[in-house]
Amino acid sequence: MFAPIHTRKVRKSEAARFAPHIVVAALFIVMLIVGFLIWSGREIDRIASERDRSIVSLVLAQSIERVGHAQESSTVWDDALREARRRPIDQDWMDLNLGIWFDQYAGFNEVYVLSSESVPIYAMRGGKRKVPETYIAIEDVADPLVMRLRRTRGSGKVGVGGVPMISPGASDLAILRGRPAIVSAKPILSDSGSIVQKPGSEPVHIGVVYLDNDFFARLGSNYGLAQARYEISPSRAWGEASVPLRSRDGDVIGYFVWHPFAPGSEVTRSVGPVVLLVLLLSAVVIYLLAGRLASRTLDLEESRSEARHQALHDALTGLANRAMFEGRLDAALSRCRREGGLVGLLYIDLDRFKQVNDSLGHPAGDALIRQVARRLTSEVRGYDMVARLGGDEFAVLVVEPESREAIGQICERIVAEIERPFDVAGAQAFIGASIGVAVAPDHGADRTELTRRADIALYKAKMEGRSRFTFFEASMDEVVRLRETTNRELRQALLDCDEQLKVFYQPVYSTVSGRMVAVEALLRWNHPVNGLVNPAGFIQQAEESGLIEVLGGWVLRKAVDDAMAWPDLRISVNVSPVQMRSRAFVDNVRAVLNETGLDPRRLELELTETALMSASEEVSASLKALRRIGVACALDDFGTGYSSLSHIRDIAVDRIKIDRSFVHAVNTGPGAALVEAIVNVARANGLNLTAEGVETEAQLSHLRSLGCHEVQGYLLSRPVPKGDITRLLEGGAHSFSDTGTESS
Repeated sequence: MFAPIHTRKVRKSEAARFAPHIVVAALFIVMLIVGFLIWSGREIDRIASERDRSIVSLVLAQSIERVGHAQESSTVWDDALREARRRPIDQDWMDLNLGIWFDQYAGFNEVYVLSSESVPIYAMRGGKRKVPETYIAIEDVADPLVMRLRRTRGSGKVGVGGVPMISPGASDLAILRGRPAIVSAKPILSDSGSIVQKPGSEPVHIGVVYLDNDFFARLGSNYGLAQARYEISPSRAWGEASVPLRSRDGDVIGYFVWHPFAPGSEVTRSVGPVVLLVLLLSAVVIYLLAGRLASRTLDLEESRSEARHQALHDALTGLANRAMFEGRLDAALSRCRREGGLVGLLYIDLDRFKQVNDSLGHPAGDALIRQVARRLTSEVRGYDMVARLGGDEFAVLVVEPESREAIGQICERIVAEIERPFDVAGAQAFIGASIGVAVAPDHGADRTELTRRADIALYKAKMEGRSRFTFFEASMDEVVRLRETTNRELRQALLDCDEQLKVFYQPVYSTVSGRMVAVEALLRWNHPVNGLVNPAGFIQQAEESGLIEVLGGWVLRKAVDDAMAWPDLRISVNVSPVQMRSRAFVDNVRAVLNETGLDPRRLELELTETALMSASEEVSASLKALRRIGVACALDDFGTGYSSLSHIRDIAVDRIKIDRSFVHAVNTGPGAALVEAIVNVARANGLNLTAEGVETEAQLSHLRSLGCHEVQGYLLSRPVPKGDITRLLEGGAHSFSDTGTESS
């Protein structure tokens, strides 16, 4: 059972002979493992050190850009530009919006505002207003930035964080008052573009943020940089790393110092001196190192995934952005072409969102957008896609719906859901949703064509009253083509207004004297192919295409010029709200009056009731400014809109014009009662009253008996050219009796 003693000795000897080799091999393996561990540890330390340096450089760059982004919240603003140009400067306004506000909101330590001539006009330091001359303490650093900024052309850029700048800027790191600081210069610009600015002469807003120890300690805490601090010179201490803080010119203004994390060294030190445990400890160390490497790999992959997510998703709502949506739409259309079925595309535009944004502020508008995103997502299926295309525009991709009716049901739910009130900024906001729908393959199997037709349907939905959905129809394409043709031909007509555009005048008569007291200017387009075209055929398209200001300005000038030949008549001109919203409109009217010498009291501007009641504060301000120079305001088509007496008093109109639909019903009981009520409203509010569309003697007689001040209509005269008005006046045929109507 047992081996002989000799055999055991031989085996022992052989084992003894091979023992040194085993020991050497074991020692060699141990040395390889230890050497590998030492090398791995140093490599890991190097990678960690490079990672820390990259983080420090990136965070410093982002901190500088964050200052510029904070400035843009108030420097791209019409009000800020006006206040910076105002003399004397309203220091309280500057405190609230460009100075102390930045100290409290963005943590700015110092703020300065320079005029367009680079003269300091405002200063804030430490949350308190200072004399502008305080700027002298930083001018050596700030002046080069201002000079570089004034040479800058174009808008902003996309920064390190991927967030685009909306205005140019210049920033730098510098030593101010013995401390490191970020200095950022931004031009004060017009956000609407309506204020003319000569490039290089903008007022400049300068912000200073000191990089104190709290800043570096917070950076170290957030990014795992132990003992992070600022030093004038690089650290010589063992185990510490330094990164120079450089100005734009490359000058070193100090060093960011920290104690880098050295995971490799930590692992190496954990290996004990006992050789017998080396293999076991090596296995443990390898396991630990593998775990650490896996963790870093996972972190890197997560960073890449986050970058991909940000590239394909909207930052505010988390919804898909336009790029991701278009990719999914292309894939769905490709599947539709291969396998059949339907694809629904919904373009959604929020109604009345701008009013909420303007009244409650942009933060409230952002909160409202996020709530809308959640409601839209809740109303579609899990495999459909909701995307935010920008601003208050959304899109929904309905994948393989059962039918058009199913798409319509989704639209109905969305419209109803968006009409429910939103709780925003402690108040309830009421908006709506207009939806344009295109369905593939019925409306096209190409993304470009399908999106174009969804957009056309959205336009139709908004034109039909908003808070509704509309499916694309082939006839809409013809409407779009007709609109484009009209716009093109109207532009051509504006190149030679006197050739194609004509102004006709319809007389207005007094019911008391029976005499002509005014004329209303009415634009006609003498189209070279279609003949005489009424304004209803092209005015709305002129408003949408931006031609209305040129067109309306020409009509105003022409009407006022012609009115100079009729010194006893008032001239009434229809005006678009788009014109009234222009800040130059009041100045243009004043210029026309000054150049022609027309008495402002003879000019009356007419706006439709619906347009006037839904107009912005700019329109109301323009009307008040016009009335101050003597120009009157008339409310056209009264009774067809949604005005109230309070609105009429607020806008302070001088005249209301009864719509022809009420005049035509004056011979009926309800119609007569309604016209009588309008007359009483005018009388109670001290307003003049004109009835439009008088076509019968009975209508005229009834209006006179009710006390209507003035009348116009086909019974008295159709719109006629200027020469006919002159002949009526010169021939004495300018009263009821002269026109064949019973005179008073």
